[in-house]
Amino acid sequence: MDCVFCREEGGDVLWQDDTLRVVLAGEHDYPGFCRVIWNAHIAEFSDLSEEERDRVMRAVYAVERAMRRVMQPVKVNLASLGNQVPHVHWHVIPRFSNDAHFPLPIWAPRQRTVSEALLSQRRAQATLLREAVRTEIEQALD
Repeated sequence: MDCVFCREEGGDVLWQDDTLRVVLAGEHDYPGFCRVIWNAHIAEFSDLSEEERDRVMRAVYAVERAMRRVMQPVKVNLASLGNQVPHVHWHVIPRFSNDAHFPLPIWAPRQRTVSEALLSQRRAQATLLREAVRTEIEQALD
């Protein structure tokens, strides 16, 4: 099986344990875009046990809290699609009223161009996510 999340980390690892990892996705237009990725290759959320599902969602919750504190977006989008990569993972995406696609989903047609200066400012903020994610996950998964 050729799965990108089995083969690669899926981004810059902010936190990980034996069951899951949180990565900074490195999406150019979306500094701070994170993924919560289940380590084992499982395609559907419903194939996880109740305890495993709870663990994933507590991690998603922790990442959202860290993101809101550090990035201060107007909204956080959560998505678990898996159409292109059938491996359990959640997208946690900071949204701003002046981002490239707002108010549409990030996969919709672009609504505007965002200046490199603004994206650089958001990238600088996103560097603070590593510590914030660790702190939030330690509290959420203890």
